[in-house]
Amino acid sequence: MLEEANYFSKFSKAPVMCKLVGRKVLDGVGQPTLEVEIYCTVKNYEKRICSTVMATHSQIPENVLPEAIEADEKERNDSVLTAVEWVSESLNTMLRDLDPTDQCQADKILGEYFANKKEEKKEIERQEKEKQEKEEAEKVTTSPASCRSASTPKQKKGRKSGKKVSEGGNTIPAAEPAEPVLCGSLAIGGASLAVAKAGATISCVPLYLHAAQLKHNQESPKEITLPLPMVTVLNCEKNSPTKLKLVKEVMLIPPVELSLQQGIERVLEIQKEMTRKSESPVKTPGSRADSRKGKAQKAPPPSLRISHLGCVTTGYDSLEQLLLQMQTACNNIGLELGKDMYLAINCAAHELMDYGKEKYEILTGTFKSPDEMVAMYVEMIKNFPFIIALIDPFRKEDREQWSSICCALGSKCFLIAEDAATQISKLKSDQNINIAMCSGVVLKYINQTKVSDLIELTGILDGQRHITILGSPDRESSDESLVDLAVGLGARFLKLGGLCRGERVAKYNRLLAIEEELAANGAPRKAKLEFVDFAEESQPGQLPDVLPVPEQD
Repeated sequence: MLEEANYFSKFSKAPVMCKLVGRKVLDGVGQPTLEVEIYCTVKNYEKRICSTVMATHSQIPENVLPEAIEADEKERNDSVLTAVEWVSESLNTMLRDLDPTDQCQADKILGEYFANKKEEKKEIERQEKEKQEKEEAEKVTTSPASCRSASTPKQKKGRKSGKKVSEGGNTIPAAEPAEPVLCGSLAIGGASLAVAKAGATISCVPLYLHAAQLKHNQESPKEITLPLPMVTVLNCEKNSPTKLKLVKEVMLIPPVELSLQQGIERVLEIQKEMTRKSESPVKTPGSRADSRKGKAQKAPPPSLRISHLGCVTTGYDSLEQLLLQMQTACNNIGLELGKDMYLAINCAAHELMDYGKEKYEILTGTFKSPDEMVAMYVEMIKNFPFIIALIDPFRKEDREQWSSICCALGSKCFLIAEDAATQISKLKSDQNINIAMCSGVVLKYINQTKVSDLIELTGILDGQRHITILGSPDRESSDESLVDLAVGLGARFLKLGGLCRGERVAKYNRLLAIEEELAANGAPRKAKLEFVDFAEESQPGQLPDVLPVPEQD
């Protein structure tokens, strides 16, 4: 009987999607986000196949007013509710009876639906603007005072007509406005990722292999290379009482020659030593009675706060103080920076610009022009060569300085654009990456991002010798799909945050599980960290610089 059942099952209809369900859930920091569930018809029965929970990205800066935070939370809640409606109603109907392994067709439907929603939004805004202009025009024509002022226009004393021009003119490009996020856009990214997970489940393969097959036109790659983790160990608040503003995140990158398991264990050792040093009590002079007895009072240890990135939040007064403490922590446990572990620094330079002075504030009260920043970074890498990656050393608008730093430091470290690449929809332009010159790009799966977008974009980046980094958004969920996407799409690095908080640790555990699975199947990881010498790139035969091979434990 069992053989007969298996025989006839071969002729059964292929599974198709029969229902999508959207649901409002909470992310890792208790904020609302979207969950998408997919049901398929399998052998004439409705069966729940998978679900995915979207992570969200906040564009609210650290020192924003409480009113802005409240408005952002309301907008986020409205967007999630709209996304739930889109998934459970419109997208549920549009994707019904579609083969979940047909990612291209599903993403095409999702893209067209989103484009229509954007056009509807533009039309509503246009009508509201016309209505407002009409009302204002009627007020002007019916007001006697406005009639008199219209017939005899007066200017305020001392004011000249024409556009206001700053003294000396602007010497830096103005900040590009943030691209507005369409309310409900989470539905597009959530549905696309859910379809990919459903396709992997129906095909009986892990999501990372399914993503790799989608990228390579349904062919399994000969070898899958695991991305190196960028593990955040310190989150330096830029509005803290300490002086240093140049650094937002400090990340550890283990050597490629180690297994990921060994690398993560080293990171944990360094993290524990950093925490121990931060928590160690400081001896202070006691009272006279205590001093006679030879005793000294101990000051209470400083309270450590774990940020939403899953790491210790702290501050420093100088870059040297920070880096020397990192070196000391490594030396205390027998490790050497630049050999046994490397550093990446997230500068988040877009948060440093003082537009009044047209300079970056790197320390409290210390400002540098964009050109001076180039020289500062060159000196930094010269003094601390164990820093192998700088993320957002400049704003996206400072393209000239991006080019300068790439030519000066491209052969020594990676120059990565993260804030300059937050909007995937703006990255693709005639097969050229629409960003400043850089070594690589941090991609985040947020809002209306589709799996097909990541596949196409990583292919373009690979062709242009950029490195791809998949990054975890600020407000992460417990969904582990980002790790599978990074492995399947061949990302060089994976930026997940710290080794703390369940939603982030779950992703590191998933990465380790994939490494174990690939090792069991005889597919060991082989990778090289190659820098690009932008200054010599045009010369034939120029080989990229490679990090030295450290000794294994």
